[in-house]
Amino acid sequence: MAKAVEAINVSKMFKLHHENVRSLKEKVLFFHKRGYEEFWALKDVNVSVDQGETLGIIGANGSGKSTLLKCMTRILYPTSGRIETSGSIAALLELGAGFQPDLTGRENIYLNASILGFSKKEVDRRFDDIVAFSELERFIDNHVRNYSSGMYIRLGFAVAINVDPDILLVDEVLAVGDEAFQRKCLDRIDDFRSQGKTIVFVTHNVEITREICSKVVMLEHGKVVKEGNPRDVVNYYHQAMETEDEASERGNRKIVFTSVEVLDKEGKEATEIKTGDPMKVRVRFKANDPVDDPVFGFSLDDYRGFAAYGTNTALRGLELGRVSTEGEIEFDMSSLPMLDGRYMVSVACHSRDGNTVYHWLDKHIPFDVHSESSDVGLLYIPCEIKINP
Repeated sequence: MAKAVEAINVSKMFKLHHENVRSLKEKVLFFHKRGYEEFWALKDVNVSVDQGETLGIIGANGSGKSTLLKCMTRILYPTSGRIETSGSIAALLELGAGFQPDLTGRENIYLNASILGFSKKEVDRRFDDIVAFSELERFIDNHVRNYSSGMYIRLGFAVAINVDPDILLVDEVLAVGDEAFQRKCLDRIDDFRSQGKTIVFVTHNVEITREICSKVVMLEHGKVVKEGNPRDVVNYYHQAMETEDEASERGNRKIVFTSVEVLDKEGKEATEIKTGDPMKVRVRFKANDPVDDPVFGFSLDDYRGFAAYGTNTALRGLELGRVSTEGEIEFDMSSLPMLDGRYMVSVACHSRDGNTVYHWLDKHIPFDVHSESSDVGLLYIPCEIKINP
């Protein structure tokens, strides 16, 4: 298949200058002491995007994502290597890029479209669609300097998506804007894909790449460290971003957890579970002081801290009476419903009214779920699709 965008051995170096002179005299006296440090934002990057493909680029801050996108748009030029593109390009980069704050929204539409190579007559024909998509009809003749960040994104995306380019390059467009507008953008991107257009998408919201991308590339320190199926690369990203100090602990320790274990279907400690398999969380505890009717619970949270599932003894109508010695509680799940991803086990013990925490281990144990399903989201829900004639 023909390539729409191809980065071939692309490296990009920036000079970090260490000069700190305050006068012409100092500039002359310290001429020989001036210098700079070489910072390689990209190093030997090879990425190709087929025509009609949607590529997601993910990675931590400073990994080189935005630099690579700017090289594709030719805002920046590689220090070495080359970028080859085939077809017209529209780009939506960082907030406010390409806008002139002293012009109105209407004037900026024409300015942005002309930069993308469109004539006034072509913009006239698309103008109403652009304004309607941006939902800025009331503000279109106001100066852009008075726009909010969300309004900037609405207008920029509306121009980029309506000038009908062959290749759309998007940098964090969904980082700003309400949920309704984000869904509207994703729907328009779906329309764009169905027309056989090419999209390169940079984002920190890596879960979106599962939904809209056919391939994902992960960058780390300017190098490609993982490339391929969105699900595999996103899982790799979650594991790479996992930190040792994420877990936290609190409570007055009248009751303490002495051990927490994740057990697989064979009753063995596990760090990986398959979707649909049984899983057990076993907690052992010790009462340092007698406690009347404590509540024990656990939760399974995704990497963002969103609870996928949780329960406790109070919710299940169980009363433990007075606890004054050691004990063990098992939370036995007959079928784990989560889809692919990294999850964390949290366990807690507190009073029945919830006002007193005895021991709480938050995000204490990580484990990975592997699924044969290609569905997206947190949970696997059996679903049969029927097409009726």
